[in-house]
Amino acid sequence: MNAMSPPQPLARNSVTSPRFREAGDLTLDLLHSDGRVEDRWLALHRREFALLWRLAEQPGEAVTPEQLVAAIGAVLAEPDTASLRLQIDRLRAKLAPFGLTGIVTTIPDGRYALNRSPAEGSSLRGGLRAG
Repeated sequence: MNAMSPPQPLARNSVTSPRFREAGDLTLDLLHSDGRVEDRWLALHRREFALLWRLAEQPGEAVTPEQLVAAIGAVLAEPDTASLRLQIDRLRAKLAPFGLTGIVTTIPDGRYALNRSPAEGSSLRGGLRAG
């Protein structure tokens, strides 16, 4: 009969991802793959969550549609920029009841960014605008 070896501690990864990312009133929760405002969940689809999570990685930094598609391509059924625009529109519709449609901004050159506070859109780099 073989003796069982004692349990070994789990190896720690050198790179870990935070569970939460915050942008103004919005809190993204990686464990739930959803966002909430105060105690109200947004019921985000996994693609919508992936978009917000990626944008929240570097708030205020402009990201090209191609960079977003590459970052979330695994959860997009059709990873292209047309599908991305549709996902952005759906995401903004879910944020609208909370007054947060301006948190996902579109730059005139077609890039996107996360605006921590929709009222601060004009102060971010790259001429961000809502919509």
